[in-house]
Amino acid sequence: METLPYSLFQRLPKTDLHVHLDGSMRLETVLDLARQQGVSLPAQDPSGLRAAMHVGENTGSLVKYLEAFDITLAVLQTADALYRAAYELAEDAAAENVRYMEVRYSPMLHTRNGLRLTQIVETVLRAMHDAGQAFGIEVRLILCGIRNISPQSSLEMAELVVAYKNRGVVGFDLAGAEYDYPPKDHQEAFALVRRNNINVTIHAGEAYGPASVAQALHVCGSHRIGHGCRLREDGDLLHYVVDHRIPLECCPSSNVQTGAVRSLDSHPIKLYYNLGSRVTVNTDNRLITDTTASNELWILHSKLGFSLADIKQVILNGFKSAFLPFHEKRRYLEKISEELAQFDANTPAEVVALGGRASVA
Repeated sequence: METLPYSLFQRLPKTDLHVHLDGSMRLETVLDLARQQGVSLPAQDPSGLRAAMHVGENTGSLVKYLEAFDITLAVLQTADALYRAAYELAEDAAAENVRYMEVRYSPMLHTRNGLRLTQIVETVLRAMHDAGQAFGIEVRLILCGIRNISPQSSLEMAELVVAYKNRGVVGFDLAGAEYDYPPKDHQEAFALVRRNNINVTIHAGEAYGPASVAQALHVCGSHRIGHGCRLREDGDLLHYVVDHRIPLECCPSSNVQTGAVRSLDSHPIKLYYNLGSRVTVNTDNRLITDTTASNELWILHSKLGFSLADIKQVILNGFKSAFLPFHEKRRYLEKISEELAQFDANTPAEVVALGGRASVA
């Protein structure tokens, strides 16, 4: 199979359903905010800070990978900083033709300087709205509980999700260190969200085995699974996920860097896809992983043997799996299907993205 040019993947319309705000800042913005706020960083220049944060490196464990968030969170404690980070993330995604994005973060991690939780949510919502108006991208929010903090704090985040339902927040997630922090401990938060008919996604099967995925689905009622790398260790559960069309939020580069998989070659996404699973491909953390949505799709093609037809199906899976009302998803699918039909292995360079919309010049 001939490898298609990277530029083609940049032009494809796409989603990013699993992307963390505090892991997806611009490196220069981290440095600039630190200077403005008088925050001490381990390095004062881009190359030094990249090294200190292990940007794009294989860290070997999720806990080690998450250490980089200590740096980004240090500068995300003001409303202006949150607005800027959220706006720039949407701008960067729109520049590579991401049409729909669900950004997740945990408001309780941004209260060190006295910001109210409601202010933290509303600031990011305003930034995403403004960026959407400017760049033609639709962005929604997912709020996270942190499994290694406390079930009570997760319940507080769930209450925020309920308060902002139909106001830009579309789901609840459980993130953070997975090993020794099972999702079942946070059942009260999930019960509140489910009683209010709100979407749930949970990080599971990344740093812990398939039992984590089983709990997420059967105890906590998750509608999507974040990562799910170790799902392949339980064939019955894997087929349950396939048969019930439960989307998997796959993040190939991140999964290698956290040690969830040994290498790209051993990533289970091709197995999941071939079995018929509804796999989606996402960035996880654009800064810390040093990636983009286009890059993750290109990796599937260039490293894992996905054909262009396969890539198109993965893209459609993203729109199918979005936490959007059915009729909105259907409109997206009709439009995106038409646009994807314009692209084939011989698509000329004249096919360009204009105003955030792919068209033939």
